[in-house]
Amino acid sequence: MMSSIQLPDYAGGSILNLVQSIATACGHTGARYPQLSALPAATLAEARHVVLLVIDGLGQSTLSKHAASPNLQRHARGTMTSVFPPTTASAITTFMTGLAPAQHGLTGWHMHLDEVDQTLAILPLTPRCEPAKALPEELPPRLFGYRSLYQQLDCQCWVLAPQSIAGSPFNAWHARGAQSLAYDSLPEMFSLLAGLLQAAQTPRFIYAYYPDLDTHSHRYGTDSTQAHQTLAALDSAFGEFLRAIQGSDSWLIATADHGFIDSPPGRVVSLDEHPQLAALLARPLCGERRAAYCYVAAEQRPAFETYVRNVLGHCVYLWRSSALIEAGWFGPPPAHPRLASRTGDYTLVMKDNWTIKDWLPGEKHYRMLGVHGGVSRDEMLVPLIVARS
Repeated sequence: MMSSIQLPDYAGGSILNLVQSIATACGHTGARYPQLSALPAATLAEARHVVLLVIDGLGQSTLSKHAASPNLQRHARGTMTSVFPPTTASAITTFMTGLAPAQHGLTGWHMHLDEVDQTLAILPLTPRCEPAKALPEELPPRLFGYRSLYQQLDCQCWVLAPQSIAGSPFNAWHARGAQSLAYDSLPEMFSLLAGLLQAAQTPRFIYAYYPDLDTHSHRYGTDSTQAHQTLAALDSAFGEFLRAIQGSDSWLIATADHGFIDSPPGRVVSLDEHPQLAALLARPLCGERRAAYCYVAAEQRPAFETYVRNVLGHCVYLWRSSALIEAGWFGPPPAHPRLASRTGDYTLVMKDNWTIKDWLPGEKHYRMLGVHGGVSRDEMLVPLIVARS
C-alpha cells in the first residue's frame, strides 16, 4: 500500500524546507526545520532580493506535460513535495508562516474548530450552512496563534495578492509584518513585482500569489483548454518579467502549493448514497474531498471501521488520525495543541482518483473535476523553478 503513496519530505525536500531556506537567507535566526537541500540559504544570500511566486495548482505533472510553459521549464531545478494535506489552506499557511501544518494547525478547507464550536471554511472564515457565531474579522486572533513569516525576517517584506483576497481577514492576518499590494490582472502582478525590485533601496523579500490556474483546473480539469491557456499566459508573462528585471540582483523562485488530478463524476463517493455511514458520523466531513476527517463517537467506531473496510475498501485508505500525526504526515513534533481535534478520529485518504463528499441541507451542489489533497505523486509533487537576475 505504501508504495502508491507520496508523503511529504520534511527532512529537506518540501516547500516547508524552501521557506526555511528563504527565512534563513533573509536574516531569521531561529531555524526550526532543515533547509531545502536543492536551494540552501547560503545560495539565496548571494543575491540582494528574493521573490517567491506561488502559482496555485501548478503541480510538477502539469508543468511537465504542457509544452506551453517553455520559460518556466527552462528554469526548473527539480521537484519538492508539498505538505499534508497538499491543499491551499495548509500549504499557503506554510508559505506565509514558515510552519508545518503540525505547528500551524490548519488541516484543510473545512475545519471543525473547538474555539468557536463550528465547522468553518478556513480561508474565508465562514461556516457551513449555519449562522456565523463570529464575524470573519474577529476570528484570526482567536484561531491563529502564531507569527507570520514576515514578522520574523530582517529585511523589507511585501505581499502581493489578487484584489479579491488581498484585504480578507485571513490574508491580512498572515501578511502582518509586510506591506501589501493588490492586483487585478496577471500583467499588473508582474508589473508591481518589477517596480518593487527596481525601486528597492534595501534588501527585499517579496511574496506573490497567483490563483487562476487552480481555479480553472478545479472547474474544467487539468487538461482543459482553459487550464492550458492560463498556463501559457503565465509562462509568457514570466519570461517577459525575467527580461524586465535583469540587473536587479534578485533570486526569483516559482513553485506551487500543490498539484492536481482529475476525478470524473463516476469516482465520487457521495454520502447521500451511504446513509448508514453518514449515520455513524458525529458531524459532517471535514478536510478535503481527497482527505476527509471523520468524527465518530467511541461506541460507533467498530461499525464505522467495518463499513469503510467492507463497502469502501476499494477506494479508501482508512487511518486513525492520531496515527498520521504520530507518523509525521503533518510535520515533525511538537504538534499544535488542537491538531488532534482538527483532524477528527479517522482520516479517509482516497485511493486512485476517487473523492468523497457530503452535502448539507441548503448547500449548493457543484462539480469539481480537478481535485487535490490526497497523497498521489501528481498531487504532492510541485516544481522548484529558480532564476537569478
